[in-house]
Amino acid sequence: MGISGSYSLDSANGNMIDLVFTECKKMGAEVFVWDNKANPLPFVGEEGCWDHENVKLYKSMADSADAFVLSSPEYHGTMSGVMKNSLDWLSFDQTTGKVFGLISTLGGQSNTTTLNHMRTVIRWIHGWVIPEQLVISNVKNAFSEDGKIIDPNLSERLDKFSTSLFNNTQKLRR
Repeated sequence: MGISGSYSLDSANGNMIDLVFTECKKMGAEVFVWDNKANPLPFVGEEGCWDHENVKLYKSMADSADAFVLSSPEYHGTMSGVMKNSLDWLSFDQTTGKVFGLISTLGGQSNTTTLNHMRTVIRWIHGWVIPEQLVISNVKNAFSEDGKIIDPNLSERLDKFSTSLFNNTQKLRR
């Protein structure tokens, strides 16, 4: 299950999830992505949130997932509010023993702060984060017009990330 920290999937983070899932599908994975724009999640604790239809759908999709790809922009040194709220709706029921792959995008120089914050959250909800991770710095210049990664080294890392996600999911699948 892909979860983007951008509100729209028409973003660098939505694109990264799509690129990873394209590789995973080649290996035989079934994939799906949560669409924040089509199905916005209320803030945790907001009046009526616990019975919100989008929350029920989100949790149901997460229940059925064997693995997750999280891709968040870095805002002020951490994950986006959209990503944090998405993670706040997950609990042990959806995440215990499941594999997570982490991706961060940012406008400036490479930084792993967002990845470290997401890793901490995943540890608290008993998920397993693969050691491979992706940071897309200078994100506005990272992709060609057709959405492909320009840097061949980063493209190779994406392939290794996708393979690790798929292989580790097979090993830990319940």
